[in-house]
Amino acid sequence: MGNWNTTCACKRSKLMRKQMDSMNHNTHHEGIRTVKVNKVCDFSGNSDLCICAVTWNMNGQVVYEDLVELVGSNSKSDLLVVGLQEVPRKNIARLLETALVDTHVLLGEAIMQSLQLYVFGPRNSGLSIKELKVDKHSVGGCGGLIRRKKGAVAIRMSYNGIQMMFISCHLSAHARNVEERNSQCRHISHNLFSKHMNPYSRPAQVTVWLGDLNYRIQGIETHPVRNLIQKNLHKFLTGKDQLLQEAERGQVFDGYCEGTLTFKPTYKYDVGSSDYDTSYKVRVPSWTDRILFKIQDMEEIRASLHSYESVDDIHSSDHKPVKAHLCLKVNEQA
Repeated sequence: MGNWNTTCACKRSKLMRKQMDSMNHNTHHEGIRTVKVNKVCDFSGNSDLCICAVTWNMNGQVVYEDLVELVGSNSKSDLLVVGLQEVPRKNIARLLETALVDTHVLLGEAIMQSLQLYVFGPRNSGLSIKELKVDKHSVGGCGGLIRRKKGAVAIRMSYNGIQMMFISCHLSAHARNVEERNSQCRHISHNLFSKHMNPYSRPAQVTVWLGDLNYRIQGIETHPVRNLIQKNLHKFLTGKDQLLQEAERGQVFDGYCEGTLTFKPTYKYDVGSSDYDTSYKVRVPSWTDRILFKIQDMEEIRASLHSYESVDDIHSSDHKPVKAHLCLKVNEQA
């Protein structure tokens, strides 16, 4: 009897997973909306909240000067969100705090082995923070010596009355694993903060999802891709980007926004250089590292994206970091 019950439970679990994975086949979807970068703030310096978000796969290495380069120029941001993957066995929080000692303090952190997320705010921002919670969801990977834990870590908080959620993820590698990445995205979204969530509580008004999503450029060989990048014509590669393709099919990130991919693909580089992979694998360069955001009610909160770029001067990893600068304005009437 016990074995029969266990078998039934497993079947029910598999059925529920299949139902969850196929939900968006039966519903209307928007995909990822590409938004242009506005160099000048739409709100004329009158934003209620400015967020600088950074994602970087560190490839198990850390150079302090690179962290300074990454976060040191963001002193004007109200919140600095740093998502890191393949983090080495170092006290990264302390290094970041040292780099930001004159402007920001650590407000919250979420850590799952080599997958880490930090939120910093101005030194006087303690009273602005309420209801800060952290969560994590593993989808596998090696978190030990290899330091390639897969899954997501998240921080949910209210800052100046705006309910926000920040997610840093690292999804499965290799171009062929598109469906696996799609499934991981859905399970992460479904499971984060689900255990203790009040079903009647408001959803996050602003969600920023960043990380090494590992979606690749497909349907074109590596040398044509590199030729287009060399000629500064990489904008023609966005139609081959798996993430945008899957979002358009309604598989992932429905209703999210992303800046235009004007920067070069961020993976895979030879460590210590700006040359794409020269190993025997000669991997196809890809935009694996992304920053997406979602506004729950655009009449309630308006968003303006002021930058979306890679940091090409950092060479200690086989990934280039990506940064975005997002400003929010609350509609008081709404």
